[in-house]
Amino acid sequence: MSGRPKPRRGARFFRGHSEEASVSSGLGDVLRGHGRPDFSGLMQSWKIVISTVSMVTLLLIGLGNHMWLKETEFPQKSSHFYALIAECGSRLYNFQARLRMPKEHLELLKKESQTLENNFREILFLIEQIDVLKALLRDTRDGLHNYSGDTDGGEDQNPMGAIDEEMSNLVNSILKKLREDQVQMADYALKSAGASVIESGTSESYKNNKAKLYWHGIGFLTYEMPPDVILQPDVHPGKCWAFPGSQGHALIQLARKITPTAVTMEHISQKVSPSGNISSAPKEFSVYGILKHCEGEEILLGRFVYNKTGTTIQTFTLQHEVSEPLLCVKLKILSNWGHPKYTCLYRFRVHGTPGEYA
Repeated sequence: MSGRPKPRRGARFFRGHSEEASVSSGLGDVLRGHGRPDFSGLMQSWKIVISTVSMVTLLLIGLGNHMWLKETEFPQKSSHFYALIAECGSRLYNFQARLRMPKEHLELLKKESQTLENNFREILFLIEQIDVLKALLRDTRDGLHNYSGDTDGGEDQNPMGAIDEEMSNLVNSILKKLREDQVQMADYALKSAGASVIESGTSESYKNNKAKLYWHGIGFLTYEMPPDVILQPDVHPGKCWAFPGSQGHALIQLARKITPTAVTMEHISQKVSPSGNISSAPKEFSVYGILKHCEGEEILLGRFVYNKTGTTIQTFTLQHEVSEPLLCVKLKILSNWGHPKYTCLYRFRVHGTPGEYA
């Protein structure tokens, strides 16, 4: 009863309602001051969220597809694709290599065709000569037949058959000589018979940068004819041993010991030469005999001149004799017919009387 007075419930009720009313009136004032809520900003935020989620989803899907292709089909497709690219590149390279065919090959083909044409012309000329010879023989036979008709009819006609047989043998003999070797002497410097070139006593070969071996149109190795090509019977344009300059030598071991009596030098004719001349042919040359198994004293056997306007095969009798059989000879070229860079030897032969076996 004494003390502070108790607050009334009704006063508290009215005070509470008054506070709520003041808050409501304040909120109302705010709403009335700002109007309706800002829905455009809210929509923009949602758009950003949706686009971000979409991008992340697409990235995840793309990553998953990439990993799947990488694990399954893509390596096989890529390897097959790379193989196709490599094959196309190889074909293109080969085609370009064919287009870049060196001029030397074209020139060589042109020279070979010209050589074949010249040989064909020579064959036609020989055929014409044979036809003329046959016509001459036919006329001769007819004349003899007419002459025999004017004589007594009781004579034997066997001489006509004998004359025909003799003419036929004559033609066959001429054709046989055309097919055979013109020298008609044994060649003891023939490689197939056992002769060889001793390279330690022979000049170096001429280095020709144009003579190369090609692989897919790329020159990778130069080559030159070896010296022993002069000991082989294959005499065709370009198949010769070339040495630089106009002077050189070759040391030859013969197939067996002989007493040499003659030598033969062979070169191609100017008609079949691809360059139209044979200025690289040897002119002056000398031949020496070597004692004591190719290491002894050199003995001069003769000095000669190859005539480029003469026959292609020229045989020379040696000017000096030796007292004992020889196994080795040395060929020394002293000059050529004007070529400034090299001299070409096609074939060299040595003839003589065989002695004891080496």
